[in-house]
Amino acid sequence: MIEYLSGIVLVLGSLFCLVAALGVIRMPDTLTRMHAVTKAGSLGAGLVVLAHALFHQHPGIFLRAVSIIALLLLTAPVAAHIIARASYRSNIPLSERTWVDELNKK
Repeated sequence: MIEYLSGIVLVLGSLFCLVAALGVIRMPDTLTRMHAVTKAGSLGAGLVVLAHALFHQHPGIFLRAVSIIALLLLTAPVAAHIIARASYRSNIPLSERTWVDELNKK
């Protein structure tokens, strides 16, 4: 039974990673791409790691999986924010669909 549950979680994680990859391709500018990668990519990778921990059912592997997920959820948004901020300061143009530019100091 646990094999089926870990398989379902693995497939869900893979689908979220696929959505993140499609978001990178489909989104119009850097800021929205960072949003897609941070949200769907972190959730997808976390679910894949959780599936691995569920399948093996060992306390050491479970503890490592929890630490990986915690570090992933803490570092991915910060890294995406830094990359998006650097791209904005490098004058990479925003999408035409961006209505409000909160960072513009004019």
